[in-house]
Amino acid sequence: MYQFNQDQTVNILQKHRPRLALTIGDPAGIGLEVILKALADSEVSRNYDLTVLGNRNLLLETHKQLSSTENLASLANPALLKLIDVPVNREITDQIILGTGNAASGAASFAYMEYAIAQTLAGAFDGIVTAPIAKSAWKSAGYNYPGQTELLAEKSGVERFGMLFVGRSPYTGWTLRTLLATTHIPLRQVADTLTPELLARKLDLLVECLDKDFGITSGRIAIAGLNPHSGEQGQLGTEELDWLIPWLEAERQKRPNFQLDGPIPPDTMWVKPSQAWYGNAVVKNPADAYLALYHDQGLIPVKLMAFDRAVNTSIGLPFVRTSPDHGTAFDIAGKGIADATSMKEAIVLAAELVNQRLGVKQ
Repeated sequence: MYQFNQDQTVNILQKHRPRLALTIGDPAGIGLEVILKALADSEVSRNYDLTVLGNRNLLLETHKQLSSTENLASLANPALLKLIDVPVNREITDQIILGTGNAASGAASFAYMEYAIAQTLAGAFDGIVTAPIAKSAWKSAGYNYPGQTELLAEKSGVERFGMLFVGRSPYTGWTLRTLLATTHIPLRQVADTLTPELLARKLDLLVECLDKDFGITSGRIAIAGLNPHSGEQGQLGTEELDWLIPWLEAERQKRPNFQLDGPIPPDTMWVKPSQAWYGNAVVKNPADAYLALYHDQGLIPVKLMAFDRAVNTSIGLPFVRTSPDHGTAFDIAGKGIADATSMKEAIVLAAELVNQRLGVKQ
């Protein structure tokens, strides 16, 4: 990205403020609210170069409505924000109804995302922080993607990608990192979708991410079993015996820098992480990352521990992308009660990852 001599490069990197694009997500949801609340925090707005991508009129209308609600936390002044008014047909924006996701809100949020990706690939931004979208609204608008992650991967031209969920404990400072091997697919398809080849790709991604984004070159990775009790010697399912255990043994030989624990029974895998998170027990050497085999196996414990501060991180992309780990919350949109903690965490984490990739001292 920067082509200077060594002294100039060090000087620029020391002064670099991560350039992050903030997409407003589905404009009928809470995206604008959590962005306005997050940017009201001077620690967030002062330390990073942030640009909101969306619709100026919607931003102003949301600010006006939220300002009239009771018991509202402070909001950023829209006039002081860097904002790019992403071109969206007026006929579409006129059909957006706060609190109701529809084809119009889906089309708008898709346009914001496409613009952010194009501009980031062109070098205008170091990373993207995305407010939540509604998959059903995207589908109503004619965009059949399982989620933002898949669109990001397609537009970036990558085939190896994953959803890593990151949360920093407010109690102990310990960082939870959970990668999903499969994401938005029906539960009945999980066993057929999982293969040694798929898990090898996900483990490759996880190891690369730990190195590139977190500076972790050796450590422990915990890998879940698929069946109750990890199959209990074939009595409760045979996937572990048939291929998961042999695959894991082969991976241990390939990765001497990492201790690969597993397959760990899914009902006990999250005991140590929860103790490390809450600090209610002494946990020796908790894992640096956890590989869950399907969506709910990983996200139920993540949300139990870190619902208000977990961050969805897309790995395998040529740029940093983070997002709050919550949905559009149409039912509370415009009421002024949405919690912006996860959005703040998403911005902070994105900046940390950008700095890590650029070699900037944290």
